Parts: sequence; C-alpha cells; structure tokens
Amino acid sequence: MTQVTRLFDIPQYQYETYNLKKALTTKYKDEWISISSEEYINQINAISRGLLRLGVQANDKIAVISSTNRTEWNVLDIGVLQIGAQNVPIYPTIAKEDYEYIMNHSESIYCFVSDAAVLEKLNSVKGKTKLKGVYTFDDISGENSWKEVLKLGRDESNQNEVNERKNNVKPHDLATIIYTSGTTGQPKGVMLSHNNLISNVIDSEKRVPFEYGKSKALSFLPICHVFERMILYLYQYCGVEIYFAESIDKMTDNLKEIKPNVMTAVPRLYEKVYDKILEKGGDLSGLKKALFFWAIDLGLKYEPYGQNGFWYELQLKLARKLIFSKWKEGLGGNLDLMVSGSAALQPRLTRTFAAAGMPIMEGYGLTETSPVISVNDMRNGGFRVGTVGRIIDHVEVKIAEDGEILVKGPNVMLGYYKDPEKTAEVMTGDYFHTGDIGEISSDGFLKITDRKKEMFKTSGGKYVSPALIENELKQSHFIEQVMVIGEGEKMPAALIQPDFKFIKHWIEKKGKDIKPDNESIVSSQIIKDRIQKEVDKTNKNFGNWEQVKKFELTPDVWTIEGGHLTPTMKMKRKIIKEIYKDLVEKIYRS
Repeated sequence: MTQVTRLFDIPQYQYETYNLKKALTTKYKDEWISISSEEYINQINAISRGLLRLGVQANDKIAVISSTNRTEWNVLDIGVLQIGAQNVPIYPTIAKEDYEYIMNHSESIYCFVSDAAVLEKLNSVKGKTKLKGVYTFDDISGENSWKEVLKLGRDESNQNEVNERKNNVKPHDLATIIYTSGTTGQPKGVMLSHNNLISNVIDSEKRVPFEYGKSKALSFLPICHVFERMILYLYQYCGVEIYFAESIDKMTDNLKEIKPNVMTAVPRLYEKVYDKILEKGGDLSGLKKALFFWAIDLGLKYEPYGQNGFWYELQLKLARKLIFSKWKEGLGGNLDLMVSGSAALQPRLTRTFAAAGMPIMEGYGLTETSPVISVNDMRNGGFRVGTVGRIIDHVEVKIAEDGEILVKGPNVMLGYYKDPEKTAEVMTGDYFHTGDIGEISSDGFLKITDRKKEMFKTSGGKYVSPALIENELKQSHFIEQVMVIGEGEKMPAALIQPDFKFIKHWIEKKGKDIKPDNESIVSSQIIKDRIQKEVDKTNKNFGNWEQVKKFELTPDVWTIEGGHLTPTMKMKRKIIKEIYKDLVEKIYRS
C-alpha cells in the first residue's frame, strides 16, 4: 500500500484502496464525462512525460488559470508536482496587471488556461513575462491545446525519468505557491510544501464523516483557493467521487443532477441559498406560509444534541417532515454535510441548516496554514454554534496578550516567496500570527471575534470591532453587504449595499410608490427609514461607542469584478472606502 507523504501519492493510494470508476467528473457540452482512478493516474503520467519533453526541470513554476474547476486542472496539478516542479494557481478574476505580476514574481515558464476569456486577458500581458508557451483546456482554434502535452507523453519511454523525479521529491519540498488575493497591496506568494498540505488532509479527515469509497461531492469554489484545493485532495484520499459544477449560476441544477452528499462553500453563497428559500416561502399563502415561517422560527432556535428538550425535538421532527425535507430535495436530496470557510458564518445560517438536517460545519484557517486550523464536527459533541470548532490534531493554538490567534504546526507555510522580511513579520519562532482575534473556551472550542487589522479607534479613543457589527447587520433581509467605518472619526458609520432583489420584491408586495431601480431605491426616504429600523435593532446589541450613528446606501452591487470584493468574497475595505469617498465625506463632513 502506498504511503501518502507527498501530494502525488494520493491518486495512487485512491487507486489501490478504492479504485473508483468515477474519480473525477466534468460536464462537457451537456454530458457528464468521468475518468476512473486508473485513467486519472494514466493521464497524470502522460502529462508528466509531456512536460519533461517540453524541458520542464525540477523547481520550475507552471501557472494555471481556470474559470471553473475541472478534471484537467487536477490531472495537470499532480503531473506537475510529481516531476518536482511547482504549480502556481492564479485567480481568473483578478486584473491582468496581477497576472503579469504573479507570472514574473514566480518566474513561471508555462501557463495553462481554461478558456478564451482568460486567454485574451493573459495574451495582453504575455509579452512582458518569461512564458515559453501557453496551453488551453478548451479547444480554441489556432491555440496550443493541453492535449498536445498529453500527446507528447503518449510515448512511455521516459517514464523511468518520471519515476526518478518522483523519488527525488521529499515531503518537506515546495509543492505550490499560492498568491493571496489580499485586501491591500500586492499579492504575497505563500509557499506550501507537500507535507503542509498532506498533514492538513490527514488531520482534517478525522473531522469529516464520509462514506469512504461511496460518497459524492460537488466542487465549485475556486480550486486556486487553498480551501477547495485541500478539500479536493481530502476527497481523493477518502475515495469520494468528485463532480465539478459548471458554474455558480448552474449550481442548483448541478446539485439536482448529481445529488451529492457533501459540498463546500463560503458564507456568502449559503446566504444566497437561504435568501432564495426565504423568498419562495414569502410567495406562499395561507396555511403553507404559516407552516413555512413556523419552521424558520423553530430553526432559528436550534441547539445541537437535543439541548432544547423533548418538546422542541418533537416539533423539529414535524418541521423536518413538512418543510425542511423540501429544502433538502431542492439541493439534490442527499446533502448531509456542508462545510464553510473563508469568512464568518452567521449563526442564523448555522442553526437553520442544522435544523433542516443539512448541517454547515464551519471551520477556520488561512492560506498560510494550508488552511485548516479548526473545524466543527457533529460527532462526539464537536459542534457548537458561533464557533469554528475544536483545533485539529497536531496543530497548536495560543492566544497572545492582545487576543491575536497564534498557530504552530506541520500545516504552517514555509514562508512568503522571495520575501523573508514579510515572513519574519508574521512569525514568532514557530508560531504564525494569523491577524485574527479570538478566544478558546474551557472545552476547546475556538471562536473568532475580529480581524486585528480591521479594528479601529474612534477620535474618542474607543476601539470598535467592525466585523461583529457587520455580521449582525447582514442578518437583515434588506442588507446584502455592509462596511462599518470610523477610523479616527467621532463615531462609527456604515456604507450599506442594499439587497436590491429583496427590496424590489418588498416594494411590489407592500405596494410602495418607488421605482424598482437601484438609483431610486437608494434615494428613497421610505427605504432609508426601513433600513434605519434594521440599524436601530442591531445597535441595541452594542455599546454606545460602537453603535452605527449614520449610514449611506450605495447604488451598485459590490462585486469581484467591480473591485469591491476579493475572489473569496471578502471586502477590500480600502478600495470600497475609496470608491465611495463622496459618501464617506457626506457622513462625516456634512
């Protein structure tokens, strides 16, 4: 049996242990096409042989930019790693200038791209890089296809060289450089070794209840992000069939087609699913509507392990049968587990989905920690609402005097590529400074309370934790995004992006005399007064110095493309403040 110590050991281990008929499945022109564990290994070896024939040396960097997750990405990834080269994944949605920066900083010599849109963006900066060639996963007329590299590798005469390269790769060798999407400044290249990621796979595996060799997963979070990438290695290690969603827009259709047992997402996507369910509930009438919102109210009171007592559990059983079973059906019918990471999950989502029998297990981690530090697990009392679970094995967490979470373990990165100074800034001995503020309960549950860098001080000298206030405000159906501001000012205030879809529905339902366009909505006093009620409700939960005293509504939707959000849907605070500097001026200077 293959011992798994390097990332490319995982497919071989899967083949020996589970020998899946459908290891990886992607949809091409309306047809789901699968490759088996054996075919996966054959394609990996062919890509490795082809790359050797292109002259790829150990420690060369190969960049990959893909708009969607797909079989080709995974084949290429392992094919690159087993010849001792490194994979440099790049977010497709970042600016072309960032493509150029990452290509040059990493000194990538080849780049594999998914489609024509990414290719066009790359071609506009390719001449300013050291790239020797670009290959495409989609068949694009006049372009080099990745199939040409597979074809180069059909001749098996250099397989011995592949095997030799594999033997030379050690567990602590560099496997990948992941450039953080970063909310400020230029991206930093996080260096992760095979052991960083393998240790995280093995230590996280104990927290995820798969049916080994039988479970199905739907993958749609960007694979260039360490969260989804580690999860995909974990699925492969556990013999889980992986299906790649066509796009986030088609996620609901894909869930119904595949009927997965597990999926991962960021909180924003769970919020959208929840809002869509609520919207459908709002369209019901009579007894059906009353039952729907009775079930929602019940879900919002959910506590695990029968803590609410016999009467609550009896009602919950009825709610699951009458209402929540339909939610589950709408998401494929077999979804028993969802995992959330990257940002704080609102407790209302944790409670309601757990009540519905589809618990979201929130975890915590960073690119620099490969990523998992802690995660909830429904088994053995390991699930607590409002926390990110217990710390995984072999990882040590301590809370610094100022409340910052420090992490030590085999999952902590090798450092930032070509940047020893920035590396030194975040390390104290073997401990990595996360930049997050948190606390650990007496029975070992970790709770994140804020981002150290995001906390600010008002001119009155009082500290404000914006994330806490933002998470409360975002529980309102009227608010899609919110950023609390007030650094050096006399009071906290907020920039709010209304939930335009919900508000348009609300206008129609209530018969309000407001044009249903974004500009009219943000300038409407009726809407401002209604959102003021939501702000007042939230303010009651905070001290006087923390309360949002003023707010302004933004007319456009905050997006990745608009520069408001990182590819993992985190707010770029500095940029948002710059985009809406007129509104900030209006709040504080008028």
